[in-house]
Amino acid sequence: MIRQIRIALVGMAVIALAGCAKKEEPAKDTATAAAAPSPAPAPAPKPLTAADFAGRWNMETRNEVATDTVVTKSVLVATADTTGWVLELPSGKKVAHHVTLSGDSVMMKSEPYASMRRKGKQVWTEGTYRLENGKIVGTTVAHYANSGADSVVRLRTEGTKQ
Repeated sequence: MIRQIRIALVGMAVIALAGCAKKEEPAKDTATAAAAPSPAPAPAPKPLTAADFAGRWNMETRNEVATDTVVTKSVLVATADTTGWVLELPSGKKVAHHVTLSGDSVMMKSEPYASMRRKGKQVWTEGTYRLENGKIVGTTVAHYANSGADSVVRLRTEGTKQ
């Protein structure tokens, strides 16, 4: 009987303690409340103008494929507006380019001309370029006439101002 009384007393103590215990509330997310407001987005870079590119640039163009080490050199003559841009080839030929500006980029598309890379082939090029650390850098795509499956070549282009 004493054993039953002890069990009953222990049971009542457990119930009493459970009744007195504080209910635990879920932790509040203080990180959200204390977080600083997010900073304002950085202002967009100032759009470039044709005048930013104006001048004579020594251009070097290489195939994107590392095994092709051929470098094609030319001089880009850029005006302060989008008219009159030409690429002067080592042969003396001047190739007119159509120019469009958008944001931080200049897009150029050439008239067809005799390729310096593929003798006897006509080519026209188009590319997108930016100013980086005082240089013109970008990608040129050469489109070769009557070349079958191998009619397009992607090139890396970089120019330094004269």
